[in-house]
Amino acid sequence: QVQLVESGGGLVQAGGSLRLSCTASGRSFSGYDMGWFRQAPGEEREIVAAITWSYGSTYYADSVKGRFTISRDYAKNTVYLQMNSLKPSDTAVYYCAASFQGPSPASHTPPKLSHEYGNWGQGTQVTVSS
Repeated sequence: QVQLVESGGGLVQAGGSLRLSCTASGRSFSGYDMGWFRQAPGEEREIVAAITWSYGSTYYADSVKGRFTISRDYAKNTVYLQMNSLKPSDTAVYYCAASFQGPSPASHTPPKLSHEYGNWGQGTQVTVSS
């Protein structure tokens, strides 16, 4: 099992930037696709971005395309979410998640549904003020 710890959340004004980090421990980072989800009060959890472990293929929700960037650093066992041009509608608790895909690299698109991810972090609050 891989354990995930997020950091980097906080309060920022609209138009500002934040970078979230998610560090994995417990076992090798390899073989895990990684995703960032968010959940606003009274809303369902939704995917924000995801990245595959093998070829680094990415997926972005339409609401964040062009503003957010997901990346991963294998040496640091860390995945990042760079968030630019933040809007009040981005306010939510952001969760990092891992989906084990197996040891054999293959070209595929990253999972987009929360039930496809078996490991979750505790979440970090992002608040964007207007």
